[in-house]
Amino acid sequence: MADSDSQSTSTSAVLVTLVSNLILLGCFVAGFLILRLKFKRIYSPKSSFDLVPEEKKPEPLPQDPVRWIFVLLTKPHSFILQQCGMDGYFFLRYLIMTAFTFMGGMLTWIILLPVNATNGNGHEGLDQLSFANVKNPRRYYAHAFMSWFFYGGVIYMIYRELFFFNSLRAAVLLSPRYANKLSSRTVLFQSVPDAFLDEKQFMKLFNGVKRIYVSRNVRKLAHKVRQRENVAMQLEAATTKLLTAGMKAKKKADKKGIQVDNPDDINSYVPENKRPRVKEGGFFSKKIDKIEHCRQKLVELDREVRKLQKVYRHATPKNSLFVEFEDQYSAQIAYQSVIHHNPLRMTPAYIGFNPSDIDWDNMRLFWWERITRKFIALAIIIALIIFWAIPVAFVGVISNINNLTEKLPWLGWIQNLPDWLLGVVTGLLPTIMLSLLMTILPMFIRAMAKIAGCVSFQHTEDFTQTCYYGFLQVNSFLVTALASSATAAVTSIINNPASAMTLLAANLPRSSNFFISYLILQGFTIAGGALFQVVTFFLFYILGAVLDKTLRKKWGRFSGLGLVMWGTTFPLFTNLAAITLAFAIIAPMILLFGCVAFLFAFIAYGHNLTYCFVEAPDNRGQHYPKALFQTFTGLYLGQVCLLGLFVVGKGWGCVALQAIGLGFTIFCHRNLLIAFGRLTTVLPIDCMKPLDGVSHTVSFKGEADFKSKILDKQKGSEHQILEEDKEDQARVEEEAGQLENGHNLVPLLADRDFKTTESENWFVRFVRPDVFLNFRHSKRMIPATYNMEEEVADDKHAYDQPAISAQMPKLWIPRDPYGWSRREIEDNEKIIEVTDENSGFSEKCVPQFLGESPL
Repeated sequence: MADSDSQSTSTSAVLVTLVSNLILLGCFVAGFLILRLKFKRIYSPKSSFDLVPEEKKPEPLPQDPVRWIFVLLTKPHSFILQQCGMDGYFFLRYLIMTAFTFMGGMLTWIILLPVNATNGNGHEGLDQLSFANVKNPRRYYAHAFMSWFFYGGVIYMIYRELFFFNSLRAAVLLSPRYANKLSSRTVLFQSVPDAFLDEKQFMKLFNGVKRIYVSRNVRKLAHKVRQRENVAMQLEAATTKLLTAGMKAKKKADKKGIQVDNPDDINSYVPENKRPRVKEGGFFSKKIDKIEHCRQKLVELDREVRKLQKVYRHATPKNSLFVEFEDQYSAQIAYQSVIHHNPLRMTPAYIGFNPSDIDWDNMRLFWWERITRKFIALAIIIALIIFWAIPVAFVGVISNINNLTEKLPWLGWIQNLPDWLLGVVTGLLPTIMLSLLMTILPMFIRAMAKIAGCVSFQHTEDFTQTCYYGFLQVNSFLVTALASSATAAVTSIINNPASAMTLLAANLPRSSNFFISYLILQGFTIAGGALFQVVTFFLFYILGAVLDKTLRKKWGRFSGLGLVMWGTTFPLFTNLAAITLAFAIIAPMILLFGCVAFLFAFIAYGHNLTYCFVEAPDNRGQHYPKALFQTFTGLYLGQVCLLGLFVVGKGWGCVALQAIGLGFTIFCHRNLLIAFGRLTTVLPIDCMKPLDGVSHTVSFKGEADFKSKILDKQKGSEHQILEEDKEDQARVEEEAGQLENGHNLVPLLADRDFKTTESENWFVRFVRPDVFLNFRHSKRMIPATYNMEEEVADDKHAYDQPAISAQMPKLWIPRDPYGWSRREIEDNEKIIEVTDENSGFSEKCVPQFLGESPL
């Protein structure tokens, strides 16, 4: 018979966690509803201010405290895609599709809950509804067949989403908005042999090359540019400080009725010893006027920068180069090609990175250096994962600390705590400690990404997503589950070591209560906290008031919207999904909490991504397939745990069934990787190149003018059209008519899937993603703005290091009513451009912007 005290404690811990987090969620939501209409800069900056392009500015949500949710949830896919970008759209899709998957998994309750609850081991509370209560091995067949049903359904959902991702990604990247982007036409090659670092030699490799940017060692120039930037910012801050001091002195003098000789001269109010001063030669040197010092320093630094910029081509080339092509098709051909006959040369290659995304320090890496650095970074992370297991295991011990009191009598006082406090100690406290432990890792992992040689922001986030997910799986799931199960059975194991495996297997299902608490904490608190945005509130209204003294900083604080770091956000929810999947058959009630947690997260992140945050550097949705494949971890863990439980329970028939299910999962996983692994990283040639092979599309600049070709055929050329070609001729004439009418031929020429997409049967639409989630369907979801071409500026330094074309910064100082700021602008005009547009002083003589930044 089970220990009823431990069972009730386990259940009470879940209840305490649920109640406390519901209260916390209620406080967050109430705070959001009360403050969202007043503090629009925090809760609706994109719709309330001109901080984003017009196409990214959504309609404001209703003021009604409830109706805004329904309005948000009924937004079309094209709206979400336009506002959130591909990364945000697919993150929200992961949340909602996972929630629906868990909701569908609740159908297993029809069989599993009665099987678990009746004629079992006499457990109570949540344990009565889990596998731990099953006594008769013949009942294991219910779990075996339900695992087939549920895990098979999850695999199908992953396949369906991979198919949809592949279709939508291709449709978006082939749209005029994306196809014409400079990043879509530029390929980064690393480990380039010296022979190809010569621009003329590289031109011979590919057709359609427009411009080549050789990465060069301009460290000295970059250092001087940074110095010039720093001195310019010091001048801006010193001038602002001077004007502020003058305004305060003028106000004080007017209040006292003091008259000065020359009120138009700021020096009449701010004497020389009160002006901003600096010690030029160090701590023991004499103080001098800071403004004059910065001016002289800027002249000197600007002269040095310009001199170095003129000779940058003489700098030593690194072994990386960017190649800009005339069109997307030519760039993809180069990106997908094997270029060099020697191994590890002209590789890796990357496409889709903007110049601002590049980590220029990692452009000079030899192939052996990249391998070594990546090995060192991964070794450090693996060591961290192993040693981090110690504090995480301690958290697992706390969650079942009541079971230790039998062998450690000095902990007996814990059992005397009130039930609600004991629930806090064993339920809420461990989950909070685990969450805190997980928050200090991202910065370290991103530092390791730089050591590993990641070349861009997107590459760093990909690396972080992989490593952080592995970290979470080991330390917030595996170690915690084992520690929790071992703690629950520690007394029995000490008394009978031979029964360790049996006891751990028996207590593993009961550890699900801890993870239910963890799901509640993460799902409810993260969702509520994200909606309330307490950190953003603090940074904007408190920290900003303390730290931001110049107009540049104030405007940067006001206009700088938040963004989501996908490398750490995706793994957090992928890990929660894997935990839920692992216990879905063992403890079916976890599906309910997982479903609710993901639904809450969907609402919170849907609001923030649409109305509050700007897009992070575009990774073109690549985090989504990685997350889908990582979700397989939950399937493996759930099936392996079931297999172990069946073995311990000696349900040999179920062992065979579960082994078949596990083999099927491995088979599907491997073949999905083969089918979609590379396809989700490149653009298929047949989507970019038109049927005739020579006409123009957005991605392909044809060898002949399509319109002329079609019109020549209409007039009757020297080539005879055979009888069997009449159908083709009719199609060509139809296309010519569309071309004459100004229609876009790209969808017609690029679409190779002509299956009908008309059906009202929801089941047929669900089971046929090849028809209803194909390329043709996905093009309907693209926002109208994506089909509008943007004019791309031709910048000859686009992918050169920023220092090569860096200009002298422009300064922004507050305008005063006495002409002092105009005098400062005149004094600086031969050195640096300064403006006082859209600025002024408040009644308390605090600088403030009165419009958009003129910088």
